[in-house]
Amino acid sequence: MKRHRTAARSHFMKSAYELAMERLAKSDPQASRPLTPEKKSRLAEIDRVYQGKLAEREIFLRKQLDDALADQKLEEVEKIRQQLASERTRLEEEREDEKERVRRG
Repeated sequence: MKRHRTAARSHFMKSAYELAMERLAKSDPQASRPLTPEKKSRLAEIDRVYQGKLAEREIFLRKQLDDALADQKLEEVEKIRQQLASERTRLEEEREDEKERVRRG
């Protein structure tokens, strides 16, 4: 019987996600506003620009990586791989920062 009451109570309990979304809506009322067509367009443009930047860096660094592999410079290979990962992370963070400014603006 105790189990039955618990099951009935859990039916009314909110998930952690639902609770987090409610807290977010209270702390930032603008977050729940729908995006305007202009903002959607700007966000898409930011994605296109940063995809291009990332592709450019990857092409450049992959060329260096291929050259280092051909010359069997293993230390240089590792440095280039780390730089590639770092560049990717940096560009993704820049993109998200810029998109957040558009969303809030």
